[in-house]
Amino acid sequence: MKITRLRFLALFVFAASGLHAEPPPADRFAKWEGEIAAFEQADAAQPPEKGGIVFTGSSSIRMWKTLAQDLPGHRVLNRGFGGSEVADSFHFAGRTIFPHAPRMVVLYAGGNDLNSGKTPGQVFTDFQAFAAKIRAALPDAEIAYISIAGNPARWAQVEKVKAANAMIAEFIATQPRMKYIDVFTRMLGEDGLPRPEIFLPDRLHMNAEGYKIWTAVIGPMLGKGG
Repeated sequence: MKITRLRFLALFVFAASGLHAEPPPADRFAKWEGEIAAFEQADAAQPPEKGGIVFTGSSSIRMWKTLAQDLPGHRVLNRGFGGSEVADSFHFAGRTIFPHAPRMVVLYAGGNDLNSGKTPGQVFTDFQAFAAKIRAALPDAEIAYISIAGNPARWAQVEKVKAANAMIAEFIATQPRMKYIDVFTRMLGEDGLPRPEIFLPDRLHMNAEGYKIWTAVIGPMLGKGG
C-alpha cells in the first residue's frame, strides 16, 4: 500500500511516542475542577437530551456563547474550558462528554499545547489518544476536529500549527466516522495573514465576526440529526 511522506512521518511520530504522550502530573487537572463541577451541576439541574453534539476544547469553544443560536436544528452542548489542552479534554471526557451519549463530539484544542512548548507530534499523538478514548466509549459517535486556527498573537508559531493540523488531517482521512474541519484557511486574508477584524483586542480570541466564519464552516459538517 502506498504511503505518503506525511503519513509516514505521522506514523513514525506515533510509534516513537507510544499510545499517549508522557502523562501530565495529576495536579495539573485540579485547576479545571471548578469548571467541570459546574458543568455537572448544570447537567443535574437540567439534564441535556442525549444524542446531540458535544463541543469541547479550549477557550474558543468556551467563549462561543451563541453556539446554540448559530447552529439551529442541532442539539449542541458547550463543554469548553479555557486554557485547556488536548490532554485535558481527554482526561475529563468521562465527565464532560460520555454522560451525554452524543452522536458527535467536536474538539477544538491544540493551540495552547503548542504555546506551552509541545511539538506538533505530541499534539497529534494526544489527539489520537483522545479519539481512541471517544471511540472506545462511544463506538457509533462521529468525531470532528476543528483545525488549530492561526491568530495574530501567536503567528510566530504558525509553522507548528500547520504541521499539527496536517498530521491530524491526514490521520482523520484514514478513519471512519471522523471529520477534519478546516477553519485555518478561512480565517486568513488575501495576504495570507490572519484577518485582524475577526479578533478581539487581545489578538488571540475571536469576536462575533470570527464566529460567523466558524458557523459557516462548521455548520455544514454536522450532518443531520440532533
